[in-house]
Amino acid sequence: MSVVTRIAPSPTGDPHVGTAYIGLFNHTLARQQGGTFILRIEDTDRNRYVPDSEKRIFQMMQWLGLTPDESPLQGGQNGPYRQSERFDLYGQYARQLVQSGHAYYAFETPEELAALREAAQAEGRVIAVPSRGLDPAAAQARADAGEAAVIRLKVPREGETVVNDQLRDPIHFQNREIDDKVLLKADGFPTYHLANVVDDRLMGVTHVVRAEEWITSTPIHVLLYQAFGWPEPVWAHMPLLRNADKSKISKRKNPTSVEWYQQQGFLPEAMLNFLATMGWTHPDGLEVFDLAEFQRVFRLEDVTLGGPVFSLDKLRWYNGKYLREVLGEDEVARRLHAHLAGQKVELPLDDYFRAVTRLMIPRMEVFSEFLDKTPYFWREEYPVTEKAQAAIDGAKTLLPDLAARLKNLPSFDAVSIKAAFAAYAEEQGLKLGKVMPPVRAAVAGTMESPDLPELLATLGRERVVARVERAAR
Repeated sequence: MSVVTRIAPSPTGDPHVGTAYIGLFNHTLARQQGGTFILRIEDTDRNRYVPDSEKRIFQMMQWLGLTPDESPLQGGQNGPYRQSERFDLYGQYARQLVQSGHAYYAFETPEELAALREAAQAEGRVIAVPSRGLDPAAAQARADAGEAAVIRLKVPREGETVVNDQLRDPIHFQNREIDDKVLLKADGFPTYHLANVVDDRLMGVTHVVRAEEWITSTPIHVLLYQAFGWPEPVWAHMPLLRNADKSKISKRKNPTSVEWYQQQGFLPEAMLNFLATMGWTHPDGLEVFDLAEFQRVFRLEDVTLGGPVFSLDKLRWYNGKYLREVLGEDEVARRLHAHLAGQKVELPLDDYFRAVTRLMIPRMEVFSEFLDKTPYFWREEYPVTEKAQAAIDGAKTLLPDLAARLKNLPSFDAVSIKAAFAAYAEEQGLKLGKVMPPVRAAVAGTMESPDLPELLATLGRERVVARVERAAR
């Protein structure tokens, strides 16, 4: 059996990290099995539809490198891949269920349904829809005459429906506790349940890997597969991403838009690596691994259900590891430059930029920190911290001499600069801890900066001497 997986996001807002998370596992399962990965857009909820959201979903998947084999962009043999373009299919399949006795036309008004629902809640039971008992021929005649009606699934009132989830023990649902869900609305639009099952079947989806919040909907989907006489796919409901307090991840407690992480300068490789550890652990205990390695060793049955915590601190740690240990310095400089260009910051990608980047790689975790930590590299007017100003004020007698020493060095490189500081300290009977900090404060305005000799060598003799002389005044 060829494996076919899919993700089916709704274009209702920002591209969500949850979509990226589920997309990663579906993409990986399909790739390692030589199968097909489908991206389908579920856009039948027109009340929540956001016009540019679909494009942003495509951009997120492209940024992450999770390229689908079939989608609204690529096309494919199972298209169209927007539910709004498959409209006629759903009515056809809903009416097929009516004809087979597995669904029925329901004519209750919203007011009648509200009263029925209130009564059902008071009695602790599912809603009893009167239309269920109508003669099928009479109901069909009313629908054919144009009377407003929805089509509801006719859930068996006896027995149980079992969901065989690959990550869990069988889940048993009593049929008497399952509502007769609406499949087709009065305006002809399908509900999620019908459209999802019909699309998965027609697109040949073999494995439905989605978030565990859909478990309570799955018995409806199982009943639909049974009503159509179709074999069920493999069900696997992934653990939800959680906040630190174990609540479901939400933008109130954590940034959830993938675009926010892009704008902050996170690397897609780091994001994928981090998401891969949400509910899954590398069999060899590796923390840092790429997508190819994930595809090599991943097994769906190894997913655990402990409620993975989406920790921003942990993601920053991953990003820092990639900056320092995975990508080379030239690649970091290239990507940093592209990130800054995307933020409308114009800096040349020259040797100076590369040198500054090399110095800052150990001192940043995401690209958005770069400019805030390096103002003294790009302009002569830069902020001076209170601690730096105190260091300058306490060394007014030293700074003129140090400026002169730096000005007269035969060679202005890191080794020569370090030797000059050591020689001056020895001559004056001082420790290096008294000599170098005032210079750092003068040239950078902060006591937190890269290795001082390398910093000075990168800035260049002229700028360094001018800054130290200015601080000495």
